[in-house]
Formats: sequence, C-alpha cells, structure tokens
Amino acid sequence: MNAKTEDNQRESSDRRKVNLGSPTGNERRKEIDRRLIAYDTRERYLDMVQKERNLFLNQGKSLSVEYLLDQAGAVAATKSDEQEGIKYTATGDALRSRLPVQYWLPLNIHLIGLSDGILKVAPLTELNEKQKNLLTSAANRSGFYVEQLEIEVWDRQELLRTLQTVHDLSTDRCEKTLAEWISDTDNGLLLNQFVRDMLAEALQMRASDIHLVQDNDPDAPNWIRYRVDGDVIPMHLLPNDSMARLTTLLKRDAGMNFGDRTTPKDGRFSFKWQGRTIDVRVAAGPQAQDGEKITLRLLDRAALRGFNELFKRHEGVGTMLQKLLSPEIKGGGGLIMLSGPTGSGKSTTMYACIQEIDRRRRHVLTIEDPIEYELRYATQWQVRPGMVGGEFSDLIRASMRHDPDYIIIGELRDSATVETSLKAAESGHTVISTVHADTALQTFERLKSLIPAERERSSTFTLAQQVKCILNQRLIKTLCQACAARERIGDVLSPDDLRLFNVPEETMIRRYNSSGCELCNRTGISGRTLLLDALMISLGPSERGHIFEALTRNVNEIVDMDGVTSYTRQAGLIDLVISGQVDPISAVSYLDL
Repeated sequence: MNAKTEDNQRESSDRRKVNLGSPTGNERRKEIDRRLIAYDTRERYLDMVQKERNLFLNQGKSLSVEYLLDQAGAVAATKSDEQEGIKYTATGDALRSRLPVQYWLPLNIHLIGLSDGILKVAPLTELNEKQKNLLTSAANRSGFYVEQLEIEVWDRQELLRTLQTVHDLSTDRCEKTLAEWISDTDNGLLLNQFVRDMLAEALQMRASDIHLVQDNDPDAPNWIRYRVDGDVIPMHLLPNDSMARLTTLLKRDAGMNFGDRTTPKDGRFSFKWQGRTIDVRVAAGPQAQDGEKITLRLLDRAALRGFNELFKRHEGVGTMLQKLLSPEIKGGGGLIMLSGPTGSGKSTTMYACIQEIDRRRRHVLTIEDPIEYELRYATQWQVRPGMVGGEFSDLIRASMRHDPDYIIIGELRDSATVETSLKAAESGHTVISTVHADTALQTFERLKSLIPAERERSSTFTLAQQVKCILNQRLIKTLCQACAARERIGDVLSPDDLRLFNVPEETMIRRYNSSGCELCNRTGISGRTLLLDALMISLGPSERGHIFEALTRNVNEIVDMDGVTSYTRQAGLIDLVISGQVDPISAVSYLDL
C-alpha cells in the first residue's frame, strides 16, 4: 500500500471518528474542519519529509516520518472543543508531563499515547487490575479522557532501552544525587549526574526557567529555584562552595568564560531527555560581592503550543489570523503585532503563527535575539548587537533582498527597527513582531513613541495603513480540575462583581482549592491559559483615513469604528470562569490588568 493510499484511509478514518461524542451538527462540522486542517498541515510537508528520511537512511540515521513531521511543526489532530480542559488525544511526552510520576514510574511501563479514550502502554511486567484501575483513575483526574487501557507487547530488550531513555527522572533521585554529591564535592561524575537530574526534574515540573544564585557570603543562602506557572519555587539549597562548582560547570558547558564573574554573558547547550533534544539558554551575571547569578531557560519543542490549541477559546481571532497567515496572492503585506509584558507568552504565540504558515510554498525569514527554537523550512538570522550590519534594522533591510513572504522580527525595541519594519510591511511583506505594551490600544501608543519626531506624521500614516491585527496577551493560572470545588457563582461573588460577568447567579463554577491535591503538588493550580485583548482591522487601504486621524487625535476612537473588531479580556474571562478554568475571585482581579 503506498503512502498516498494510507493517508486517504487515515483521512476517512478521521472523518468517521468525528461522529463520536459530537451531539450537534454544528459541532460535527467544526470537528471535521479541524481534522481536515490538521490533515492538510501534515500533508503539505509529507513529500519533503519522506525525501529527508531517505537521505538520513543513506547516512545511517533512522528517523521516523512522524518524528520529522513533528520537527516541521505539523502537529497531529487533537480535539479542539475540549470541555473543562479534558484532553482526548495526547502523545507519550504529554502524558508523562502531566501524570504524576508516582502513578506510572514504579509500574515500569512506557506511556505510548492516548487516542479516542484508549490509553496505550507497554509494560515490562504484567499489570494487575488494581494497577490498571489506579493508572486509569490518575489519568482521568489529570485531565485526560481515558475509557480503557490497551496493552502493547514489545520486545523486552527494546522496551528496556526505551525505559532507560525515557524514564530518567524521579524527584527522589534528584535529591539523592544532590546529597551524594555534596558529601563528595570533588566527584565530577556525581556533579554531572546532578545537573542532568536537575534539568530533568525541572522539565517534569513544567518549569520554564531555573534560577541559581551563588553568593560568597557564608550567611547568604544559595538556592536553586524553578519557575513553574509564573511562580518561582525554591527547590534545592546548596553550600556556597558546591554552588560555585555547579555554576562553573554550567558556564563551561554553555561555552562561556567560567573564570569571569563580573561581565554579563550568554551561552547555550543541549541535552537529551525522554528521547528528544532540549536546548538550554544560559545567562550569567554578577551577584553581590564576587558572586554570580545564573538563569537557565529551558526550550522544549514539545512544550510549544499549536495554533489551533492556542486559539481554541478565541475562534474569531484564530479565524482572522489564519486568513492573514495564508494570503491567496503574494504582496498583501501588513503588520501583525503581539504585545504584552515579559513572560506573557508572546514568543509562544509567534512560533505558533510561524508553524501555521505553509513554509513549503512560502519563504519565512526570522530575525531574532536570540534564536529560541530552530525551525525547519525557515530562514533564521541571529541579531548581533554592536557588530556592523548586525542590528535588527540592518537585518530587516537585508532580508528584503532575500525574497521573503513573511518577515518575523523578535522585538521592536528602537526607532530604527520600527521604521524599517513599517517599510517592509509597506513593500508587500507580512511582518509579525512583538512589543511591550499593557493593552491592544496602548500598542499603538508604544509604537508611536518609538517613531522619531521629525518623521512622526509619515510613519504614523504608514502604521495606520499597515496594521492588520494586534494581540495583547496575558497568561493566567488555571485551576486543577481534580481538586477544584463546584459552587454557585452567586454564593462566591458580590452583586457588584456578579454584574461584571453578566451571568445568572445559579451558574455553577469551580473554586480554587488552597489545599490542592497530589496531582497539582498541593497548589490547586495546573498550568496557565491565554487571555487576549485583541483588535482585528479588516479595512482596505482607502478606508483607513479614520484610523490615521484617531492615531493623531485619540486612539480610543479606533475601537468603535466600522471594520474594527475588538475582543476584550472581560469576554475571555467570562468564558474561562463558566467553563471552570479560572476562579471567579481571581478573574475579578485579572480585569484590572
């Protein structure tokens, strides 16, 4: 059977599966459209991937088609209309990242994946009914929809190799390794093992960053802390001489001068975890008197959110953004802006947009400082500040001579970058970039503030002509669905606050459980979700005079104009509260962001 026939059968199978659990015709139609979009994104790169696989095979490397498709950003279809955060489909990596290790690690099983309620596992030894029931229950309480467990029989040696590769973490192991190393700090093998266990532990906890402070003051604590869901959590306490050895090793691995503790510097290294490569970006700087601060940013490609998953609660925004990312003719141009404070997920949204672009037929060129994720079928340029021709504005000008369809700019941080970006958009390129701003409307003001006074009028006119979409975003914490309590919203909010949400007081919602449970590490919180404040401008060039006038007079007038669609944070919060994702008390405080 050839690949095309298999793909057609897979599409037919997807169409049949759509009917499962879809009670209305509208939901079935949306599910069919979603699966066909996912099918198309994988189909677009299939021929390239198959040729690459043959090339790798000739070089002695055996890489699966699914792995290469994943590297290209062609994510598999998943249910986009999940209710209350339930996941119907998940990879093994996704299962391992959310299921507490105590439920699956002691069983010596390999979590293969979840599809349509069937959890597939490969056990080293036979599981009894009690173990199966506990695993199924834990998966359901962790937000996965599991109806039954399916056992796959693997070759024992192959399974042992897989378990050794994938199951390289337990929190107890990290603590044990640390204790052994501190008792023998000259043991380099134990130090290297602790670094690996620390990185693996942080990834298992869904940490985005690791903070290490090495202070030579004997009375100052030397903590290793992980940033999880926006909060920094103290994890390990080290003596200052042990922390000094640890920071020296990390700087050496990152290719940095480990003898210099006074100059801020950057580097990176990578390591293998659960069968995939994790990039680690390292930043070092001085701390107090002859101390040092090290920050590790963990860049895990598997943690990147897909476009459909990211905008599943903002269908209007996602639909219009898809149109801007897939123009029928070249030369449409325009500016797509992503704004928000540091740590609000702008880079994640930017990479999701890049993955949505058909990079088989369109040339995507990114200009970043630094490059966070390497992308297949895209040109990526690293900004080199201080070097002749290495600034953002220099590279934007140079990029237009390389026939790009999309120019992705890491950040608009100065007047030269803003002006060259506007010129690129004006010349027919679609430009996507980020900037720091508090609201969608303030994004206009922030861009105007970066324009030189002598060219303010002309550049503001270009800005009014070229802006197609502004997404201002925040990441807000979501409740652990396993331990959150259900209550009437009228019993939780005051009458004044209830009017803000405009929902009946009998509406059942979920409340934050301060005691938490074992599935959320007793925090009551499990992950974060996107909250948008968005402006979508569909006006043609001849209809944008009012936009220019508003930018020169009062930017708040833009929201009420015909052809401008706005999506408010309040509407997003109402949806999140009703669906049980966010505590209503917390939601009231988010309205003031």
